[in-house]
Amino acid sequence: MSTVDSQAGGTPSVPTGRVAGRPNYISWAALALMTVSSVASLRPAPTMAIYGLAAVFLYVLPAIIFLIPTALVSAELASGWSGGVARWVGEGISPNMGFVAAWHQYAMTIFYYPTLLSFVASTLAYVIYPPWASSGVWTAVVIISVYWLGVIIALRGGIGVIAKLASSGVMVGTLIPGCLLVVLGVIYLGQGNASAAPMTPDHLLPAWTGIASIVLIVSNFGAYSGMEMNAVHVNRLKDPGKQFPKAMFLAMILVLLVLTLPPLVISWFIPAEELSLTAGVMQAFDAVFAHFGIQWFTPIVGLAIVSASLAGFLTWLSGPSKSLLLASRGGGYMPPWFQKTNAEGVQINILAAQGIVTTILALLFAFVPAVSDAYWMFMTITTSVYLLMYLWLFIAAMNLRRRQPDHPRGYRAPFLNLLCVVGFTASLAAILISFVPPSQFGDGNPLIFVAIVGGGILLLGFVIPFLLVKLRRPSWQVAPATTSEEAPS
Repeated sequence: MSTVDSQAGGTPSVPTGRVAGRPNYISWAALALMTVSSVASLRPAPTMAIYGLAAVFLYVLPAIIFLIPTALVSAELASGWSGGVARWVGEGISPNMGFVAAWHQYAMTIFYYPTLLSFVASTLAYVIYPPWASSGVWTAVVIISVYWLGVIIALRGGIGVIAKLASSGVMVGTLIPGCLLVVLGVIYLGQGNASAAPMTPDHLLPAWTGIASIVLIVSNFGAYSGMEMNAVHVNRLKDPGKQFPKAMFLAMILVLLVLTLPPLVISWFIPAEELSLTAGVMQAFDAVFAHFGIQWFTPIVGLAIVSASLAGFLTWLSGPSKSLLLASRGGGYMPPWFQKTNAEGVQINILAAQGIVTTILALLFAFVPAVSDAYWMFMTITTSVYLLMYLWLFIAAMNLRRRQPDHPRGYRAPFLNLLCVVGFTASLAAILISFVPPSQFGDGNPLIFVAIVGGGILLLGFVIPFLLVKLRRPSWQVAPATTSEEAPS
């Protein structure tokens, strides 16, 4: 049977039993690197490099009003309540809203996996045979193959294997290439070369262009989404109360460095008007290496970046779906078929069902060009739905501090209410900005865009999860199995 916090009105917690003879702990540093792999990458660096020195501001401001509140509030919640977002919101608002929050977190992955894996496909093509980068068939094959390979890895190894792969992937494919880029940039300027982008203080702020500038700043809130995701694995730490906050602080620092420094360095080498947003990060590395006469190193870095993307994919594969599983088991929100796990505690059928959706989307990319053209709109919808989860998270944190002030916490965030108000406001602003038509919409009727995005958010963010809540059955409630995934030994 699941354990229940008597103060919380019956919200199930993750079991804390042991599995004999199996070393199931992961280190807090590994959890920090898993968080980095799920949040930060070098992929957006060329896009932000066109803003030069202002790219730092465009990341630091969202970090102050979104990243820091999310990280600190999540650290407090995880140090007091295991189980991740579903447990936190379930304790702080209601069990039903805990499931809704888990669904909102999970919904992001519906369209995120094809986007991330299509980047893997284009980067691999750059290394193997560049013309394949524009091939829908190649992209579909890579998306489908990598997704199901990831599922096999998750099923056979559980979170322990994923933690190791994610840690090594983010080191090899993000931190090391990022450090190499920064070092080469410093050497480049040290040789007396002029920066391609102005580095004077008057260029620290981006040029003000009205609503477009607001959209640019607020859209970067989404760059920090996912900081809370791996809290679902907090029971895999030896001392969660102390180690999870340490993991969050380390991850927060590394994420900020990864997102701000590479775009800045790229702007030193390549003028904004020459940056190719389609060739992306590989063009940037190729230009840097060309200056130093080491272009042969570009394919190696390409493979390293692919490994980082795969690490991020594995982290997202294990986090939101696990949170949805635990929420469903505790309240009977989904049929038992979806709650099935293997001996490692991995959610077999949830991953399989999502794999079918991912496969269909990949095939549509290959054979229906209109789907690819509109895909960014679907990503806008799912990102906004994900941001709804942060609204519930910040409300729950304030409620828990007020209602359960004496509940044991390994860490207490300073100025919690202020952090929650700032984070809530930032999340709401990002959701509202999603209704502003982007440049991809061209000359289309903005009312059509608002209707599509609004309808999508309403359907995916409210109708579906609340329908599942309405239709839940007590007979679907399953006591969480004490597996190696859920209970460290």
